Amino acid sequence: MLQNYISNYLNKAKYELIDNGRNFYAEIKELRGVWATGKTLEECRQNLLDTLEGWVILRLRKNLSVPNLKIPTGRVSLKRYA
Repeated sequence: MLQNYISNYLNKAKYELIDNGRNFYAEIKELRGVWATGKTLEECRQNLLDTLEGWVILRLRKNLSVPNLKIPTGRVSLKRYA
C-alpha cells in the first residue's frame, strides 16, 4: 500500500536541469514541500524518494492528512506460528 503510494507520486514528479545544467531539480506539485535536488538524475530521484518518505512519516506522526492515502480500517489479527 505505502510502496504503491510512493511509486505513484514519484511517477508524477517533474524534473528539470538547474544551475546551467549542473544539477537536477524535482518536485511533486500535488504534495506541497516535496522537492529535491541532485548532481545526477538518479541522485535527484533518490533524494526525492527520501523526501517523500519523510514527508509521509512526518504527516502521519503529526496526525495530518496525507492526500489520497487509503489506510485500511478494521481489526488486524496477528497469528503466532510455532
